[in-house]
Amino acid sequence: MPTTDNLQAAFAGESQANRKYLAFAKKAEADGYPQIAKLFRAAAEAETVHAHAHFRVMQGVGSTQQNLETAIAGEGYEYQKMYPDFLKAAEGEKNQPAIVTFKNALAVETTHYKLYSDALATLKAGKDLPAASIYVCPICGHTIAGGAPDKCPVCSAPKDRFFEVK
Repeated sequence: MPTTDNLQAAFAGESQANRKYLAFAKKAEADGYPQIAKLFRAAAEAETVHAHAHFRVMQGVGSTQQNLETAIAGEGYEYQKMYPDFLKAAEGEKNQPAIVTFKNALAVETTHYKLYSDALATLKAGKDLPAASIYVCPICGHTIAGGAPDKCPVCSAPKDRFFEVK
């Protein structure tokens, strides 16, 4: 297998390990094992180091404009093709938990597409986005600039569940 394919596979694997270990850390913390949680978080950070190194070698980071264009293309694919196909399959199997997660992701990826598109237009005008807080719903991932809504428009989570991205 060519090295470029190996780098892509390694990047994907390390990225998934990071997210998995962070989920494991939350569970260990909830179960009353703070040191095991810390170990999972430390390993997650190490996996991020590996993923970023592979991505750097792949020359995966371009200019801010190129990165926004890449993000727009990825989010567009997810909401226009990937999640509709996944949702159709889950509905055919009557897999309700998967239906919920796919519907949530589909709605949020549409929002991300718009946020990135707006950011690209602002960048092309020679500016940064206006200073604003950005909030994320921990249930569905809904992302909003300005302030958290009283109720999440995607999953109905209350305002106090949203967290601000620093």
